[in-house]
Amino acid sequence: MNFPYFIAQRLIKGRKEETSFSRPINVIAIIGIATGLAVMILAVAILTGFKQEIRHKVVGFGSHIQIMNYDSNISFETTPISDTQSFVPKIKEIPGVKHIQVFATKAGIIKTDDDIQGVVLKGVGSDYDWSYFSSSIVDGSVFAVNDTSRSDKVIISKKISDMLRLKTGDSFAMHFVQDPPRMRKFTISGIYETSLEEFDKIYVFCDIGHIKRLNGWEETMVSGFEIFINDFDDLDAMTEKVEEAIGYRVSEEEARYKITSIRKKYPQIFDWLNFQDINVIIIIILMIVVAGFNMISGLLILILEKTNMIGILKALGSDDKSIRKVFLYQAAYLIGKGLLWGNLIGLGIAFLQLKTGLISLNPASYYIKTVPVNLELTHILLLNTGTMVAIIIMLLVPSQLISRITPVKAIRYD
Repeated sequence: MNFPYFIAQRLIKGRKEETSFSRPINVIAIIGIATGLAVMILAVAILTGFKQEIRHKVVGFGSHIQIMNYDSNISFETTPISDTQSFVPKIKEIPGVKHIQVFATKAGIIKTDDDIQGVVLKGVGSDYDWSYFSSSIVDGSVFAVNDTSRSDKVIISKKISDMLRLKTGDSFAMHFVQDPPRMRKFTISGIYETSLEEFDKIYVFCDIGHIKRLNGWEETMVSGFEIFINDFDDLDAMTEKVEEAIGYRVSEEEARYKITSIRKKYPQIFDWLNFQDINVIIIIILMIVVAGFNMISGLLILILEKTNMIGILKALGSDDKSIRKVFLYQAAYLIGKGLLWGNLIGLGIAFLQLKTGLISLNPASYYIKTVPVNLELTHILLLNTGTMVAIIIMLLVPSQLISRITPVKAIRYD
């Protein structure tokens, strides 16, 4: 029979049935732990949800990995490569690669009767994955691309449509500064909105055939390839595998290839996202420390309240280790109760936000309209386990007070 556990059970049961001066302190400790865990769950859920949403938006515009001509600079006027490359089948066979598609970009100016706006025309082919933009369309629809004829339809962002006062079905002229200058007329098929203003204000999507024609490229020429992978966390490893599949060699067209991950292409965005981790770590540490000190106060009150019992147990032959276990079992019960309420509160608020989007954000500042929530069982289990272990470890020091209590003085203690 586990004697310390039996005594702890009797004390817990007795505390429920009778009033003691330690009860309010214990309630405060439980509230502290519950509040701390709820805040930690929400902090982790919101941060991971926020990072996931921003990553998804940025990848939607530029894919996870891009392959371009090594001579292409940072502008949107690129040096072309052939779309019939021997490495394409090799990349498709790499485990973790979801999709590969061609693209082309060209800078231009949209001119209406009253306004002008500089944009980037992104050409897409029949292999383009529209899943991201299909879910971001607020008016109209995406257009179909085929290999036999060029489509004059485009999709533009709500940001551009508001600035130029354009709507679905309208036509506009786009001018291209080159020798000789050229112009193309497009019709708006759909309007998308991602709230990622840095991208929304410049990207217009069209049939890749227009860019080939404007640049005087052969039909097989493109700006490069876009590769999508299954797991963003594998981005660095997948980039290395793509580099191995291509190799650092010169192709038949005397073109070398540049492989760029989305993280390297937009380092400022991903560095900013990684910086948010520090805030969550600080919140978690503070919450655990606060909950720990609340629990330490509760444990000390429990020990003082049961000083007579400690003296009697020592007089009957119990050692300090067994008596410490009695109080640590009680503390574990209180911690467990606090964790239960913390999970109910934290997960309840998270589910409410997930289903209703009750708390909104300014898209101009945060790139999203509502507070995002990402609930993962692993995170919740780690937070619960980590909180329990951390607080128990913190309680080991004050529990040493029991060794200073002598049987004679304790039995006479009132």
